[in-house]
Amino acid sequence: MTRRLKRPPTTPGEILREEFLAPLGITQRQLADHIGCDVKVINRVVNGRTKMGVSLAVRLASALHTTAEFWLNAQRAVDLFEEYQRSSSLPEPIRPTGS
Repeated sequence: MTRRLKRPPTTPGEILREEFLAPLGITQRQLADHIGCDVKVINRVVNGRTKMGVSLAVRLASALHTTAEFWLNAQRAVDLFEEYQRSSSLPEPIRPTGS
């Protein structure tokens, strides 16, 4: 059974912007400097132009008191939603033949 969501899941970038950057009062540049990455990486994730990678997830987890799995699961939910949207027809489940 496939599970199709009606609305897109919240992206890791939206979570980062709305749940961490804004409440902490820090800029993308400040976060990038703190975790040792290029501000362009943070900006691309926040603006939905690139996916959350493992390395960034580990750095964010350490800096923001979360887990890498939190960030990667958010990305996985987006990836699955997008793939289901692209898949117009999926195969039926295989049934035993009753040998």
